[in-house]
Amino acid sequence: MAGVLSLGRRCFVSGKAVCYFVGMGKSAPIPDLLLEGALWHAGARVVAGVDEAGRGALAGPVAAAAVVVPAHDTSAGVWSRVRDSKLLTARARAALEAEIQQAAQAWAVGVSSAAEVDEAGVAVATRLAMIRAIEALSLPPDHLLIDWVRLPQLNIAQTSFSKADQRSVSVAAASILAKVHRDRLMAALHGDYPDYGFAANKGYGAPQHLAAIERLGPCPQHRLSFAPLAQRSTLFDAGPPSGSTP
Repeated sequence: MAGVLSLGRRCFVSGKAVCYFVGMGKSAPIPDLLLEGALWHAGARVVAGVDEAGRGALAGPVAAAAVVVPAHDTSAGVWSRVRDSKLLTARARAALEAEIQQAAQAWAVGVSSAAEVDEAGVAVATRLAMIRAIEALSLPPDHLLIDWVRLPQLNIAQTSFSKADQRSVSVAAASILAKVHRDRLMAALHGDYPDYGFAANKGYGAPQHLAAIERLGPCPQHRLSFAPLAQRSTLFDAGPPSGSTP
């Protein structure tokens, strides 16, 4: 499919290989509605897929999204074209964003700031962004499908599993909304801090970004608890040289 990037990774679902190395002539996994369908059949009516973006970045927020596919919908239209956001180009993600928002029964995004990442830790901040997205939904969900993370703080039935964004349409759709929303926030931050190249690197540790940190030091949007920022010493936390007068 146009706009899909191959990661050359092999994945397994229920003991069967569902994607292969590029050289083997197979495509990346295609999310479906089997998980959502099983929950609909069991009586759930509002099943929300949840995913995050930006957890590993050195700067900027963690973003999360929640997407509810209409109950008993089929894998047609936009749902046939969603993929794990990491497998899509920026152009493909942007094109899908409005279609997902229009086709979804409900959707929402949530954000945790870089300061919250430093204060609470990235795991807590990621859960907080997800909870904010879920609580912003116009419909309260009966069940959550979540990529990897568990949310014990919520009294909502939930299923969490690895690579959910490659198996579930609603989680893949959430991954797209979270990624596009965060990329837009990082582009805006680039206007405030252009020397760090946030529009291009999205706050991740690209060589040019690391060089800018080394040259300029961190800006207020950097996560000071993350390496290599956490390893930097400053005039305020370094003791005086031996034999010197403070």
